[in-house]
Amino acid sequence: MDAPIGHFDNARPAPDCLDELTAPVADAVRRWSGSVPAEQIVYVETDPQWADTAVFVQHYGQELLEQSANCVVVAGKRGGESQLAACVVLSTTRVDVNGVVRRQLGSRKASFASMDTATGESGMEYGGITPVGLPADWPVLVDSAVVDLPYVLVGSGRRRGKLLVPGKAFAELPGAVVLEGLGIA
Repeated sequence: MDAPIGHFDNARPAPDCLDELTAPVADAVRRWSGSVPAEQIVYVETDPQWADTAVFVQHYGQELLEQSANCVVVAGKRGGESQLAACVVLSTTRVDVNGVVRRQLGSRKASFASMDTATGESGMEYGGITPVGLPADWPVLVDSAVVDLPYVLVGSGRRRGKLLVPGKAFAELPGAVVLEGLGIA
């Protein structure tokens, strides 16, 4: 199968390669529902030695720079309580943690979650966290620019491999909230 974006040697529908995914991501693909069929989510094999963005796009396709998204875990705090959330923004932007995120979570303070918290709570590898398969009680804040793309490259739950997901599918993830201006230049 040819990947819908990028130049990958091995691209397969995600439901056909559940063993390549972490347990939470595989479970989410297995239980997938919504207007986008699970078969339209594509798993592509990638080599971790090319994980750095500049090297990655040089190897797999320069157009991926504009069609990739990062998923970062943030912690909102208010009155001694902490709430984790995921933020999905284009890789050419950064998350507006102290503005959009803090207001959306109703937090006094918001910051990036520690690596141990992000990986421990998500069940995914650092550098591979994806919005597909996150805990059901987490808000998944998605920049509207991500939803507008035909396909978006995101993590697969592991550092090896990525998912190519139709942009509109991000709006249908459990806990998803689409926000303007979540990703800022």
